Amino acid sequence: MAGRWADSAVAGAAGESARPDDSTLILLRHGQSEYNAANLFTGWADPPLTARGEREAADAGVMLAEAGLRPGVVHTSLLVRSIATAQLTLAAAERAWIPVRRSWRLNGRHYGALQSRDKAQIRADFGEELVARWRRSYEARPPELTGGDLASDPRYAALPPELLPRAESLRDVLARLLPYWYDAIVPDLHAFGTVLVVAHGNTLRALVKHLDRIADDAIADLEIPTGIPLIHHLDTRLRAQTVVSSAR
Repeated sequence: MAGRWADSAVAGAAGESARPDDSTLILLRHGQSEYNAANLFTGWADPPLTARGEREAADAGVMLAEAGLRPGVVHTSLLVRSIATAQLTLAAAERAWIPVRRSWRLNGRHYGALQSRDKAQIRADFGEELVARWRRSYEARPPELTGGDLASDPRYAALPPELLPRAESLRDVLARLLPYWYDAIVPDLHAFGTVLVVAHGNTLRALVKHLDRIADDAIADLEIPTGIPLIHHLDTRLRAQTVVSSAR
């Protein structure tokens, strides 16, 4: 696993006794899911990890251990690919015992009517340009899902119906994510120093946009790979001072 980090300075950068001004945020997109492998839009659908995705999750844990990164708490979405990735990563990092917090606000972006459909077929039906805007831009929202009812899912039954999306832009994702960032993740950064967030590509794109102050028209270029930790060293205002990615 050595050599996959872009910057060896990450090693030993965070520990269990880190101070608030040494806060380290570890962002990890879940390992490959069955929908990823099948080239389907996923969103709030709940496919499991593939065997490759399980290996990616475990490899991420080895990378954290080798780098001396020891999260004190982990945050995940309510979707199984995020939950399973966190479990496998922490087991490989010998941190399976740390507290776990879960929230629907960390769920992936709701792809509306595109959800569970083949990406190639959607491009053929709607055109490359429009689908690219739906997928990568900050403002564009795909067509809403007309069937199904998230309120019938026990994970979301207690939520007010108006909070449950039927389609989201990246802007929408950031709007529902930020309350959780400030109310749950930020306090844990102060309490634990090092926090692991295991979530989804667009959820993490939205959070990185906020932390790194990425312009609306530049966010389309940001890609978050599956199973590769992204490290943010944060100052006392919880603004990113150093971003250490990792490379395959």
